[in-house]
Amino acid sequence: MSIVLDSSVTLAWIYGTETTDAVSSVFARVIDRGGDVPGLWHLEVANVLEMGVRRGRTDPAFRDAALEDLSALSITVDRETDRQAWGATVRLAAKHKLTLYDAAYLELAHRRGLPLATLDKELRDAATAEGVLLLGL
Repeated sequence: MSIVLDSSVTLAWIYGTETTDAVSSVFARVIDRGGDVPGLWHLEVANVLEMGVRRGRTDPAFRDAALEDLSALSITVDRETDRQAWGATVRLAAKHKLTLYDAAYLELAHRRGLPLATLDKELRDAATAEGVLLLGL
């Protein structure tokens, strides 16, 4: 079974100082079984990496290598995210006081019946309230 992978877990994996055994376990699972993401995942991850370059945390070579590593993973981009944005996603965001970006991960996991991998506390709380299985992070 695949998992819904959010940007917080993805970035914790990329930045070695933030990687834990649990995060490494998630990525081992993604390598074995693949991951599902809403369309915004690419933009979120790339934006954080680019901001890291601009702020001097990393250099362009690190950003490019990280994006290349991620592109090698079996990641499926959900084609329904945009269609859900003004319906189920916005309702989940309002109900749980989430950003629409975070609610997109929750909506995807809920709709597809997949476990969610996130480090975001508010998103984890909302997933629990919605009956979405969380990976132990």
